[in-house]
Amino acid sequence: MHRDRGARLGAAAVMLLGAMLLARGATPGVAAGAADLQAERASIAAWRAGRVSRLTSDTGWLTLAGLFWLKEGENRFGRDSSNALILDNPSLAGAAGSFVLAGHQVRFVAAPGAGVTHDGQAVTSLDLASDVQGEPTVLASGSLRFFVIERAGNLGVRVRDLDNPHRRNFGGLTYFPVSTDWVCNARFERYEPAHHLKIVNILGMEEEAQSPGAVVFRKNGREWRLDAVLENPGDRELFVMFADTTSGRETYGGGRFLYIPLPQGQTALVDFNKAFNPPCALNDFATCPLPPSQNRLKLRVDAGEKKYAGAPEHRS
Repeated sequence: MHRDRGARLGAAAVMLLGAMLLARGATPGVAAGAADLQAERASIAAWRAGRVSRLTSDTGWLTLAGLFWLKEGENRFGRDSSNALILDNPSLAGAAGSFVLAGHQVRFVAAPGAGVTHDGQAVTSLDLASDVQGEPTVLASGSLRFFVIERAGNLGVRVRDLDNPHRRNFGGLTYFPVSTDWVCNARFERYEPAHHLKIVNILGMEEEAQSPGAVVFRKNGREWRLDAVLENPGDRELFVMFADTTSGRETYGGGRFLYIPLPQGQTALVDFNKAFNPPCALNDFATCPLPPSQNRLKLRVDAGEKKYAGAPEHRS
């Protein structure tokens, strides 16, 4: 699904809090008591610090500086206006080379003297693995890093700039107050067989995701449900995309993301204090999935991350 893969820090602390809830005889949908607030705050503080560390790292979402979709054949890349893929950045040569797309394979052919490298070695011509094949092949030019991504069968070139102003000028994130009212042992309703969800991303591309079940929790005197996604067969967590009545107001209009530990039996630990913004809330070059219609709640979830103040206005 290509979201923030590093948003999992603190899962052990969340599981510990869940064990405390169960030990006290909590039933699905019943919030933690006030005695657990200190532990929850400590867990969330560690999680938030880890998230900021990842966002501001060399591979964080704040480094994104470009995204170009490839057409069959030669796609000339560089700073000059004569290129098909133009990136006006001083770290890039006027003519850096070409991305050659043949079927579903991409090869980069460097222009002489362009200064493009891979693993510290000058590149003349190199086949590129995309991100769906695991770790993509990363090319470098000065502070730039570029590599191939695949979304819904479309191949493109994503560019990072380690000196991106968005990274250098990052002003931090804002949050709703931590509350144990938004931590609950939800009921997990397993789908047999698993459901296949149609997920549309912010660019209108459609992909399929596997949902092994839904989490059902109680709030404001009624039950609410969210379909969860298993992104990879061996994952120990489920991924949830949701929107609520804060979306587009206090929080990002495209919804928020959340991880929950893989349910054991019929109980799922849900902590909305760890709801976070998708990468598209932070920059213009991500390809975030949007919540499916059934995950758009007519409920105010005043927990987790708020709208990013440094985002472009149309990203609100």
